[in-house]
Amino acid sequence: MPAPSAVPARVSAVPRLLRGACALLALAVVAVMVVVALHTQPSYALNPFDAADRVAIGGVGVFVGAAILALGRSRVDADASGIRVRNVVGGRTLPWQAVRAVRFDRKAWWATLELANGDAISITALQAVDGERAATAVEGLRALLEADRAARPTPVRGPLLWD
Repeated sequence: MPAPSAVPARVSAVPRLLRGACALLALAVVAVMVVVALHTQPSYALNPFDAADRVAIGGVGVFVGAAILALGRSRVDADASGIRVRNVVGGRTLPWQAVRAVRFDRKAWWATLELANGDAISITALQAVDGERAATAVEGLRALLEADRAARPTPVRGPLLWD
């Protein structure tokens, strides 16, 4: 069990490397599509593009760039009250009582929450490529989970019927 001073008050993490890669890729896609839109000149014989088509090409580039940026929106926030996980699509807020374990297997790409009901939730904000930053966040989540378990009284169980 961690010492009370070792338990962080709050743990927040985002996938740093993924966010950077998504930002660069989105910028490249938008730049290429804007360049294509600007260099597409109307020529009714071979290339029947007009101004509206060029704006649409640029708009598609912005839309695709925004979709690429959305891939890096993962985040995890935790404190004494519970954990909030936001992945690419959707998110969950859970109390610590619903969490059985915080796992980050050696060959896994990201961490996983094992729930008391047997389900598992991927925490894509804690990725293996982020190295020490992700490991520190996982240790903080585990410390918060253990602190919550230590604060909750263990249920008293009576004798079994066949004892």
